[in-house]
Amino acid sequence: MSNSVDNDAPFLANKRVAFVGKLGGVTRREAQQLVRECGGTPTDRLSRDVDLVVVGADELPLGDQEDLLNDETRQAAAAGRLEIISETVLWQRLGLVESEQYVRRLYTPAMLAQLLGVSVATIRRWHRRGLIVPAREVRRLPYFDFQEVATARRLAQMLAAGMSPSTVERKLAELSRFVPEVQRPLAQLSIIVEGRQFLLRQGEGLIEPGGQMRFDFEALETADEQDSGDHPTQRTLSFEDYFAQQAKPPSVDEMLGFAGQLEDDGHLEQAVEMYRVVLSAVGPKAEVCFQMAELLYRLGDLSAARERYYMAIELDEDFVEARANLGCVLAECGQFELAIAAFEGALRYHSDYPDVHYHLARTLDDVDRHDEADRHWVRFLELAPSSPWADEARLRLDSPSSVEI
Repeated sequence: MSNSVDNDAPFLANKRVAFVGKLGGVTRREAQQLVRECGGTPTDRLSRDVDLVVVGADELPLGDQEDLLNDETRQAAAAGRLEIISETVLWQRLGLVESEQYVRRLYTPAMLAQLLGVSVATIRRWHRRGLIVPAREVRRLPYFDFQEVATARRLAQMLAAGMSPSTVERKLAELSRFVPEVQRPLAQLSIIVEGRQFLLRQGEGLIEPGGQMRFDFEALETADEQDSGDHPTQRTLSFEDYFAQQAKPPSVDEMLGFAGQLEDDGHLEQAVEMYRVVLSAVGPKAEVCFQMAELLYRLGDLSAARERYYMAIELDEDFVEARANLGCVLAECGQFELAIAAFEGALRYHSDYPDVHYHLARTLDDVDRHDEADRHWVRFLELAPSSPWADEARLRLDSPSSVEI
């Protein structure tokens, strides 16, 4: 797609455009400027003369914004007097989906975790399972755009409602059976959770292959509750039982899959042991060392995690996320100069890595190198102005002498 607005396109010409809700791709001022460039008139008010209503990408799917759209607006849309679209559709119609300048607000796993209030391990799980898909990867580091942020927010809402990760994944897999043309139902469809049912909504109505589509997962949810409550070990074999039940030696992919399952179910020590078996079978692998380091850190073994991060970098010097996480562990251990060196090393391979600028700025402040820190605070804001850490950076730059870092 084009990286610039087609000013000859008639889509927004002479239209009054209202934005409601929180935008995910650009600031409200940037969005309004785009409307003007395309011949339209932006407005913040839902009035009778509005032609187009754009719902921000960080809001719930279309059909769920009862707090954002008043009755008059919904009635006007039903009568065809105005159109309601999502922010994503607006960018698609304007040919701006690939525009770095206007649309892309990319989030690293750490940023996304902070934004949603979940662990980085949870974000990695969703990524590994294909529930969220990065817009790009730089030296093994995934970046997620605002469309995936909306998907991840739905996942986080389901977890907050008390669903286990495995329950969500099983229900989504069940939905895929009924809608085979949809590969990623949570991203491609509007899914509403009502009690223990998942309802699919697209646009203004429910998807109906032969009638109203409603899926009752009462039995599945009950089974999940029994698995996680009365019989916690039935869902995942123990490390020892896994090998005892193998008729033939498992493949590396099978062992890695079982290690991931152990990790997903909270058996971190056994997952570490499975990763050790993989390394024993195939030799040192940077990605496996990185996964081990992550688990060891979560287990509180900072020294072991540090050494595994070092090993991942030795095996793959381009592994910038390993360099960044190594810097964080070193800083947590009070080895600030080594942490600074690790962060600077990461920036040599990926100079626009926002997380590293953020952590390096904090670490430089810790050792009273405030002038150097300022440059990284500024660069961080340039790269990630909508990051969940952006307010901290702005506060630090506004009053560096009075803010405790």
